[in-house]
Amino acid sequence: MVRRGQAGTMDISIFQSFFVILLTGLSPARCAGDSSSASHTGTAEKPILLNNIADAEAFINGAEVAVIGFFQESESRGASQFRQAAARIPEVPFGLSSSPAVLSHYGVAANTVTLFRRVDNDRRDLDMNNKDVDAEKLTRFVRMNELRLVTEYNPVTAIGVMQSSLQLHLLLITDKMSPKHPERMRKYRAAAELFKGKILFILLDSNLKSNERVVSFFNLKKSQLPALAIFHEPDEEQDVLTLDEVSVRRVQDFCNRFLQRMQKKEDEPEESALNEEL
Repeated sequence: MVRRGQAGTMDISIFQSFFVILLTGLSPARCAGDSSSASHTGTAEKPILLNNIADAEAFINGAEVAVIGFFQESESRGASQFRQAAARIPEVPFGLSSSPAVLSHYGVAANTVTLFRRVDNDRRDLDMNNKDVDAEKLTRFVRMNELRLVTEYNPVTAIGVMQSSLQLHLLLITDKMSPKHPERMRKYRAAAELFKGKILFILLDSNLKSNERVVSFFNLKKSQLPALAIFHEPDEEQDVLTLDEVSVRRVQDFCNRFLQRMQKKEDEPEESALNEEL
């Protein structure tokens, strides 16, 4: 079943739940399911040292998300907080550089932490000169912005989703506990590769109570899942497709139809203006 139309007001936007973390002050570990414990603090192995531009480029190109600390003094307070944050997020590669050439190449000032991500070819900078920025806040910064080829939706990643330069978002709404989940994800990731830089692919676990509002936002019931939901942020245009099973072809066709629809919508004002001139 395909259902298309426009979303309601942003009061019930799929991104509304990101206010939860801002209002409650929950740590990224609690919101994102981070299993790292506080006992890791201060015990981190040193991040990979990046002594030249070639090393830095290879480091960034080797991961979906990579974080580099640009510090003038590798033993400074900021660098220490950086190492502690690296210990809390073992699945994200952290690099450290004090090379003036590397800093200049990336256009950053000393004492800056930069997150590079492949999915939208974007980066986020954090100024570590502010003494209020500690390992906890640095961890939160990474968790908010670590968008991947497929990003799992939660109150922390919702912030990065909303701030992404990609304004077209595709959600796979599915049960992560299903025995079919690994195969569904394999096919969904394969489809995501085809739309890299165009559409942000998101996974939403229908089992989580916190995600019920997202499911209802698209007027879906659990009995209709798994489903795809595509959302164009600027005008809240949306489309929904319920699935018997996930396949690369079905995801690809669904995305292409929506892209064509959006392109036609953009072309209509131009055609109208041209007719008026004639």
